[in-house]
Amino acid sequence: MAGTIIVAPVTAQSDRALADTGPNRRKCPQCGLVNFAANDECRRCGVALSGGAIVEPRPAVEASRTRGIGRRLLWLAGVTVVLIFLWSRSLLLTSDPIDERQQQIVRQAVSLLERSGFSREVLVLRHFANYRATDNWWNLYLGHPGAYAATNFPLGVVTLYPAFFNTAADDTERAAILLHEAQHLWGSGEDAALDLVWRNKQRLGWTAEQYGQTRVWRNTREWTTAAVPTLFQCGPDRQGDCDQ
Repeated sequence: MAGTIIVAPVTAQSDRALADTGPNRRKCPQCGLVNFAANDECRRCGVALSGGAIVEPRPAVEASRTRGIGRRLLWLAGVTVVLIFLWSRSLLLTSDPIDERQQQIVRQAVSLLERSGFSREVLVLRHFANYRATDNWWNLYLGHPGAYAATNFPLGVVTLYPAFFNTAADDTERAAILLHEAQHLWGSGEDAALDLVWRNKQRLGWTAEQYGQTRVWRNTREWTTAAVPTLFQCGPDRQGDCDQ
């Protein structure tokens, strides 16, 4: 019985397969088919391949290397997330939360900020900050002598010291302190936070006429003068408050 020989047609899919594997190939100058390097004639149209362009195979090693880098970056991102989570939990486990009375005081100060138009700061103070009443291990290591509050960026842990509740004259001064800490929650440094609070004290209703003799006012002016001296170079003696 005579056998039948079936010749599979050359398709675009087989063209791509040939182009991606094996040694260098020869591209037909007439129909564009990529042939084996040993072919003298095009398998599709029969044209001589003496002048056909040599086609380099696609480097599989490069693709594998790219995938390896991607997996490594994902692994590093995962490890970073886990470490940040563990770090934040350790800060909460080594400190005490504020009580209900203190929470109410904080809410009143944040509401004052909202009425004054500080929506960006109110957002993080209400929905991101985790308020604590005692120092965590990291704050104890760094030390914050004389501070009214301390913020651990980027973890959102805000420690409110007794002076925040007992020394600040009223909700306006506590709002000024929280306005300062909100800048740290957004990633700003100490100098930038002092600068913003001092420039916006009038908007907050925190004025020298009413609060100029309080401890919070005097401390803030002292710290701001050291951090941003250009804010206090106005007036005849060049030592006045430029935002007065």
